[in-house]
Amino acid sequence: MPQRYPAAEIFVCDVFDALPKDDLATMEHPIFSLSTRPDLQVLRYSHNNAAIEVVPSVRGRATIHDKDILIYCISQLMAALNAGRPVSRMMQLRAHDLLVATSRETSGDAYRRLREAFERLAGTRITTNITTGNTETTSGFGLIESWEIVRKTRGGRMISVMVTLSDWLFRAVTARSVLTLSRDYFGLRRPLERRLYELARKHCGKQAEWRISVETLLKKSGSGSPRRVFRAMLRDIIAAGQMPDYDLELEPGDVLRVTPRGGLVAPGDAPLLSPAALDQARALAPGLDVHALQAEWQAYWARHGRVVLRAPDKAFLGWLKLRLAG
Repeated sequence: MPQRYPAAEIFVCDVFDALPKDDLATMEHPIFSLSTRPDLQVLRYSHNNAAIEVVPSVRGRATIHDKDILIYCISQLMAALNAGRPVSRMMQLRAHDLLVATSRETSGDAYRRLREAFERLAGTRITTNITTGNTETTSGFGLIESWEIVRKTRGGRMISVMVTLSDWLFRAVTARSVLTLSRDYFGLRRPLERRLYELARKHCGKQAEWRISVETLLKKSGSGSPRRVFRAMLRDIIAAGQMPDYDLELEPGDVLRVTPRGGLVAPGDAPLLSPAALDQARALAPGLDVHALQAEWQAYWARHGRVVLRAPDKAFLGWLKLRLAG
């Protein structure tokens, strides 16, 4: 019998500790629905030179919680690229690993919701001219091209899933047009809270601050709420104080001010590690993403005073041994 999925064309998701990554294009523009009910509205959005039309399927437009699947796939691909492994937009993943990595429960209902998310991602159609990987094309596509349950339990619960990403999204990943997210992102349950974190991470990053008018923020968020309701939701989110990495403040003039919280490490600020140290880390922690471990150690270093290290490699490997032992 011929092989249905030639091995060379499949990327197997098997990096257990991949650092969450998100693509710049969907962080910048409001492609995903913030509604908690099936969103059957066609979204038409334009900003600067970008134009987007998002058409839902009969099951509704893909939601920002559905996006967890794409974040998981992007994270796995980037971890593999950083390790020098070949990647493909055809990916095989374990449903349980995806649920755990995105801080979801693993009940039967969670698997049902996961299947519905795959259906919305495949059914939502996008027409846009947004550039990914330095290539601008006006085209229509789904967020994922296809998906299929490869293995399931006797009760029908998915075990292994085959996902084919859109070429548009895969091109963004291979061009490394991505940003790292806080792991606490998956703990955010309010859709608008997640969208605000995306925009803060994209626009503020590690700058001292970022300001945006509430009117522009309402447009970029993709929220369908009136401005007064949107402003009230912002106040509730600010009062809750659950936003990872960033502090939010409404200023006079109807402006939101975003400032990064302590612990974020800008490129070039952290101690440099040698390739040999990363190789030793791979040997000590097989199956883990050494770049995620490096970022975790850098955040630990920042929280503990940013002391000057004479031997960063030894400090990192010593921290890693303690982490693995604990």
